[in-house]
Amino acid sequence: MDLFKTLKNAWRVPELRKKILFTLWMFLFIRIGVAITAPGVNRDAIVASTSTASDFMNMITGGAHKELAIFALGVGPYITASIIMQLLQIAITKLEELAKEGEQGRKKINQYTRYVTLGLAILQSWATTFMASRSGVLVNNSMSTFLLVMLSFIAGSMLVMWIGEQITAKGVGNGISLYIFISIIYSLPTNLKGLYETNGYLIPTIVLIIFVLLIGFAVFMAQGERRVAVQYAKRTAGRKVYGGQSQHIPIKVNLAGVMPIIFAMSIMNFPQIVTNLVGAQATGIWAKILLWLNWTRPVGTVIYIVLIFAFAFFYSTIAFNPMEIASNMKKGGGFIPGIRPGKPTSDYLTDVANRITLLGAIFLAVLALAPLLFQYVFGVQVAFSGTSLLIVVGVVLETLKQIESQMLMRHYKGFL
Repeated sequence: MDLFKTLKNAWRVPELRKKILFTLWMFLFIRIGVAITAPGVNRDAIVASTSTASDFMNMITGGAHKELAIFALGVGPYITASIIMQLLQIAITKLEELAKEGEQGRKKINQYTRYVTLGLAILQSWATTFMASRSGVLVNNSMSTFLLVMLSFIAGSMLVMWIGEQITAKGVGNGISLYIFISIIYSLPTNLKGLYETNGYLIPTIVLIIFVLLIGFAVFMAQGERRVAVQYAKRTAGRKVYGGQSQHIPIKVNLAGVMPIIFAMSIMNFPQIVTNLVGAQATGIWAKILLWLNWTRPVGTVIYIVLIFAFAFFYSTIAFNPMEIASNMKKGGGFIPGIRPGKPTSDYLTDVANRITLLGAIFLAVLALAPLLFQYVFGVQVAFSGTSLLIVVGVVLETLKQIESQMLMRHYKGFL
């Protein structure tokens, strides 16, 4: 009810209504791009050659990857480039300094991110076109057709990046996240329809009920946080007294978001992708290795869970820096009650963050293995997973927060 109430109130504000309409127009433009098959691709031959396509990739591109549309790569290159730039900010001092320079520094980093996106789009478009050529879905195997399809994927990927930036600047919410959101939402009715047609009504209805419960669980965990109380000592400067108030440091349960699942799945699929690219046949011990690495197998499931936990802790160290927080608290005269400033504070925050991250990693593992649970318990295969569920919940909550903050700013302006 709060969702519809917030949207209803936002629609009454002319400025927000304009932003919402712009976002909806961009959604329509995205669906048009998903429906246009890349030139040089034989659409009739696609159906028989998509058995190796990733269900998750199809979902986050709204079916564009499966249909080899011009938006087949979706926001994949941009997301990977953004992650690479975040990691490089830790390793390269110059990039770290740029990130701290405010708006100008962020613009420069965004420019570098676009360059990296272009490079990754070229690489991924070549890989996708190569696999399409091996599958026999191109109209012919000439070099001109290969380059035409490849350039179509590159142009589509860069256009998707531009659409996402325009939604962020002129619409509501984060454009890249909303692109993935609308793609997943568009795919859900088709997946549910196929589930009912294949398995009748009873089991799919039970699966749908469990899925709704998982949504509530995901909302609860997405909003969950541990608040560490911080007290600031009073200090006098002239006739003014500063400090003396109590604040808190919020540590979210799911600091890493959906990234650990995406990273883990990418590593699990990497050997199979390399095998497909080089055109080799998986035989002997290599075939057994690929079978073991399948995340639906016992060994693959264990490796998958271990990777999720490893990336959850790795990403939390990037998103939350206890040493920096402890140093800033000490400079500002702040302290955690019962904990000495400096290294003891850093150690305490590290311990709290590790315990919270462990809970978040368990939460991610449960969501990631939800499709496997449906398969073994109910005997049905579902295309929508806990990963897509987490993305949808996170995007909705974040977009609503942005809309509410803009409405709050507008009300405050009325008093000025």
